This record gives sequence, structure tokens and C-alpha cells, in this order.
Amino acid sequence: MRVACPIRSVCAGAAGTATMTLAYAAERRWRQRRTPLDYDDSLVPGQIVASVMHLPHVTARDERDLGLLLRWSYGSAFGIWHGALHRRLSEPWASAMFGATLMSATLSLFPLLGHTPAPWRWPADVMATSVGTHVAYVTAVAIADDGIRRRSG
Repeated sequence: MRVACPIRSVCAGAAGTATMTLAYAAERRWRQRRTPLDYDDSLVPGQIVASVMHLPHVTARDERDLGLLLRWSYGSAFGIWHGALHRRLSEPWASAMFGATLMSATLSLFPLLGHTPAPWRWPADVMATSVGTHVAYVTAVAIADDGIRRRSG
């Protein structure tokens, strides 16, 4: 059964999002930490959604839920960009460009929309977590996309 490219790419994006979520959980457990590990892992994504949508009276729980909704929808849909790149570039170039786009968005949109510090002011552990979890996401998207492509013919 042949899987259409957009569907395959969204599924790969969902696999990447799941991997990123597991990477956060593993790091949190390893570091024995309950507090956010980086800005993606905090309430900032939900605050961005609430701000962009002009939602009044948003609680911390609402911000958490909005952040999870953003992570899963954006993370899944962003897989389409990897699929488009992979149709034009071979690996590892498609994944390198995909990762560069993703990190560029992260490092620019959080300060612009989330009012976080500029990336060069992020603590080293926050930057390391951000890069590491995004590498996990990109790797999982590439592996899932390739696996689905091979199985579907």
C-alpha cells in the first residue's frame, strides 16, 4: 500500500514529536528535575499560543495544555517540511536543512513571541537540552519518514 507523501510526513512528524517528548522525560528523570528543562518544555509555548490567539484569562494549566497542543500539531505538521526537503535532497542533507530550519525557528521565535532572552543569553544547560531534544526529533522524523517510504513502496 502506497502512503501519500503528506500523510507519511505528518506521521513521521508525530514520531519525532513522540521521541522529543520521551527525550524530555528521560532527561528529567536522569537529572532528577521536575522543573522545565528548556523553553520548549516550559509554559512559554502555551503563552505564545494564548498571545497570538488573544486569549484572555489563561491559567498556567491552560498554557500547559496549549503548549502540548502546539507541540503535537506543529511537530506533526512540520514533518511535511522534511518530506519536501527529502524529495529534493538526499540524506543527510535533507535532515541537516530540516534541523537548521527548526533550530532557526526555535532560536528566533521564542525571543520574539515568547519574550525569552536572546539565545546567546540562554544558560548552557537550557541550550544543550534544546539542541539535544531537537536532534532527537529530527533523527526520529528522518528514520520514520524513510521507514514508511520503504514499506509503502
